Amino acid sequence: MIKPPSHRLVPTKVAALAVGVSEATIRKWVSRGKITRYGAPHRRSEFDIEELTELALQRRP
Repeated sequence: MIKPPSHRLVPTKVAALAVGVSEATIRKWVSRGKITRYGAPHRRSEFDIEELTELALQRRP
């Protein structure tokens, strides 16, 4: 897995806002393998905004 450029990474709160879900849902998606978490263990989680955008588009009715 190649880490995306840092300008594409956003913290959990921004990730949740981008997709329109709660921060808890973002954490659940990580544990289920639905999205990739970047960052060292026990450190700030970051997410690829492009991956989140794709997921948000898939969730649209």
